Amino acid sequence: MTAPGTIARSFCRLASAATGGLLATACALQSPPAGEELASEALGQAVPPAAWSAEAAARPVETGWLGDFEDPSLQALVREALEHNADLRVAAARVEQAASYVTIAGGDVYPAVNAIGRVSANDGASSAPLNIGALNVSWELDVWGRVRYGRRAAEDQYASAAADLEYARQSLAAAVVRAWLVAAETSLQRSLAQDSLAAAEKLLGIAEDRRRVGVGSELDVTLARSARDGYRDVLRQLELGVENSRRALELLLGRYPTAELEQAAALPGLRSPVPGAGVPTDLLERRPDVIAAGHRVAAAFSRTGEARAARLPRLSLNAGGSYIDSDTFVLQDRDNPVWSVGLGLLMPIYAGGALDAQVELRSLEQKEAVADYARVGLKAFGEVENSLAGERAARERLGILAAQLASSERALELEHVRYRVGSTDLRSVNQQQLAVYGVRASLLRVRTEQLAQRVALHLAVGGSFEAEAG
Repeated sequence: MTAPGTIARSFCRLASAATGGLLATACALQSPPAGEELASEALGQAVPPAAWSAEAAARPVETGWLGDFEDPSLQALVREALEHNADLRVAAARVEQAASYVTIAGGDVYPAVNAIGRVSANDGASSAPLNIGALNVSWELDVWGRVRYGRRAAEDQYASAAADLEYARQSLAAAVVRAWLVAAETSLQRSLAQDSLAAAEKLLGIAEDRRRVGVGSELDVTLARSARDGYRDVLRQLELGVENSRRALELLLGRYPTAELEQAAALPGLRSPVPGAGVPTDLLERRPDVIAAGHRVAAAFSRTGEARAARLPRLSLNAGGSYIDSDTFVLQDRDNPVWSVGLGLLMPIYAGGALDAQVELRSLEQKEAVADYARVGLKAFGEVENSLAGERAARERLGILAAQLASSERALELEHVRYRVGSTDLRSVNQQQLAVYGVRASLLRVRTEQLAQRVALHLAVGGSFEAEAG
């Protein structure tokens, strides 16, 4: 990438010396908007504040966030997904394609060298053998920057694809952790349903015993049996959920979805409280997807410059040499070899408005790229704020549900005592047992949600799941 730029700059210096500086001015490329200039133009009234609205630690954003979850198996699962995930391979292939486009675009900066040869032998007829060799060198003098704009656009497109790939890697790691959490939660919900079913079976046995001794009724038995069957249905649904959650995780890992993947028996703990989220003003320069959008703006800017330069005259240096070897009479007095050098000019005069339309099209593409940058940037801000608020809400809900569960379990114990002594019917016991099951399920779901929000926060602030080397 350095050699073409060096050649172009060297030519500009030579042209400046030859033309008194006129050509040197034409050689300079305009720089695309970047950093604060791009953010101000794209975001408009959405000015990032000095701090996040939701609760957040002002510490720098951490790397190696997989270690925040206290389960070593996650590292192996993420590595497997990075190696075998099909969507990630697609993103990697796009980066390789973009690299090839950079090579293609940069090739026009170099002189083009072509050789032509022809050899024929005497076949014994009247014709004489004819041997021809020619070498042609052509180099477009990129006076207006058309070639260099095209090369710079390809470079920015490559940088955009590389940033998209990095964001895809980070997103895949987050998706694996979230899928792993869902699989673990579903398995735990199934265990909870199994415990509730066992309790319902026990309650059914008590109802049948009370009916046999004459202190119960057929209604109590029927209610207990209905509650038992309801828990059986819930359990069956959760068994299907366990299979589907395992298949979802297996697909992310690039495996065939057999639903045979083993997951953790419990949700992991968190190593730290709310992690560092940095400050909003730094987010646009840290998140790979926003960086990719910025490079797309720069690429569109360069394509606009390329289209404008295409309306101007093209100058090219041409040099060549040819050699002809033949016994043909008309060639005997010809100088051999023959050398030539010249300057070519191609001036667009009329193309039916296509060149102006191309400039307009590229300008509109640049406008679209700026709007897309704003969309991606605002989405990034929203994801950070939502993740911070979501984790705080989940943390507070855990405390509320823990207190509710303690009260519900105590109430269930009292209802059991009242039922045994005959001071209440089975409906009250069933209702309270269902309430306890609901609170336990909610507590497990909110715990999973807290962990999922932590994953979303790490991804939203642009932290890498990989620890920095050294």
